[in-house]
Amino acid sequence: MKIVTIGREFGSGGREIGRRIAEALHYDYYDSEIISDIAKHTELAEEYVRKVIDHEAHQMYPITIARTMGPFPNPSLKMNIDIYKAQCKVIQDMAEKSDCVIVGRCADYILKENNPFKIFVCADMEKRISRCKERNPDQYSSDRDWKKAIEKVDNNRAKYYEFFTNATWGDRLHYDICLNTSNCNIKEVSVKLADLAEAVLSDRV
Repeated sequence: MKIVTIGREFGSGGREIGRRIAEALHYDYYDSEIISDIAKHTELAEEYVRKVIDHEAHQMYPITIARTMGPFPNPSLKMNIDIYKAQCKVIQDMAEKSDCVIVGRCADYILKENNPFKIFVCADMEKRISRCKERNPDQYSSDRDWKKAIEKVDNNRAKYYEFFTNATWGDRLHYDICLNTSNCNIKEVSVKLADLAEAVLSDRV
């Protein structure tokens, strides 16, 4: 199967890029569906699963505990591990069903044996604030508040990724392409990325 994974800073436009690539290539697109499927596998509420994945992983234990799935002296840590294991199963099942684009959720690491085309999307803070304000104009009253909120989301994503993968979130060496969308037309660049992904993945199959 051909797989594209999208890592992204909050407000960078990565989700839109992923959706547009999927549309251009006629691939299945997975994002929030992953949360729903994890909830079904674990019999936990979707909102609880979302909070665990969107917030930083447990900070009291070293990375080796998560990676080896060792003993769990703390119930909340065990829950984090159980959710991540379900996340791996859900993403692997999705990748086996059809050609697809998967946004976030450590998919680039979970599917590393499938050799996906891995994209990381970033943008400068000013552009990210502007995009977030367009989507939710009344959520925060100042750009300073938006900046704090964006940085918190990114920090949590980085901690979660690094806890479970022992790799650095956003490190250019982990991706096939890193894209700064600060001055990009997302619609146009998505078409070019789709063409590039298809060409690269065709050589890998």
